[in-house]
Amino acid sequence: MAFRWLANDIEPAKGHMYVAHFGPSDFVLGDIRDVRGADMPDIDLATASFPCTDLSLAGNRLGLSGAQSGMFWQCARVLQEMRHRRPYAIMLENVPSFATSHGGNDLYLALKRLNRLGYWCDLLVADARHFLPQSRPRLFIIGARDPLVEPGDWQPSLYRPAWIGRFALQHPDLRLHALPLPLPAGHDQTLADVVERLPPDDRRWWDAERQARFVAELSPLQRARLDAMVEGAHCAWSTAYRRTRGGKPAWEIRADAVAGCLRTARGGSSKQALVEAGRGIARIRWMTAREYARLQGAGNYNLEATPENRALFGFGDAVCVPVISWLTKEYLAPLLAGRLTRKREDAVPKHFSKQ
Repeated sequence: MAFRWLANDIEPAKGHMYVAHFGPSDFVLGDIRDVRGADMPDIDLATASFPCTDLSLAGNRLGLSGAQSGMFWQCARVLQEMRHRRPYAIMLENVPSFATSHGGNDLYLALKRLNRLGYWCDLLVADARHFLPQSRPRLFIIGARDPLVEPGDWQPSLYRPAWIGRFALQHPDLRLHALPLPLPAGHDQTLADVVERLPPDDRRWWDAERQARFVAELSPLQRARLDAMVEGAHCAWSTAYRRTRGGKPAWEIRADAVAGCLRTARGGSSKQALVEAGRGIARIRWMTAREYARLQGAGNYNLEATPENRALFGFGDAVCVPVISWLTKEYLAPLLAGRLTRKREDAVPKHFSKQ
């Protein structure tokens, strides 16, 4: 196979979404266990978002020994098989609880493996809420074949919480470095900028019976929150998740104008509901695929040929585009241009134009 770049996923639903928007030329649908280093194109950057199922606090916590999150080792295998063609830089993304899996040993083993593949690694936590109205913290590992010329320290910051510094100090055998980064520019968006304005008679609004069940599963605090929204002089929006509290199902409404973290919607409990209330009324429905797309910074994504549930599944498992844009501008592009590590010409990736 010959590619200028390559995208891979095992999920047909994600493959269909990708192809519908970007075209089929560079997408390979299949199990990463079937991908070989020889299949990979000559690239300067490799990225991976391996499943968080075994790492998430809501999951089984099997960590990197689990069948799904263990796909990290397959990513490392592909890099190893690329031998002298390994990309100059890598970027991995997962949930922050990766850092606490098996008492931090999973993160240590992953970084040790990347070190052995020739990569110095940096650790960052970026939250989508600094770019869009969605609470979505994610851990990023950025690796480079050379150490930074001017590495920073591990002082706590917006994108490096204190635990990262503690982790680095506890593991002096790891090849780690920290790039000082400018803070995100911030934004003034709220959930109101994301919500699709559906008419009151739209069939997606829940009927009276379903809405009554929703209200019945609110705690006194949550009921007071809904009542305050209803009594408001203007229409307002908030999101809600259905959780289990004390062995019983319970709906919880966010108190801010930010959506909760989008999830992979395979069942009703994974979906995020939208509450629209004010001027004496309240309406409730599931969030739409377009709203999910906007919350991931992909509001213009082509969804014409994508069924609603398929799009919810895809965007619930995606990365936030503005976060990646920020990392690209402030970290990846300068790194690949040779401005952050060695200054010799032979250190600059051959496929990347030096700026």
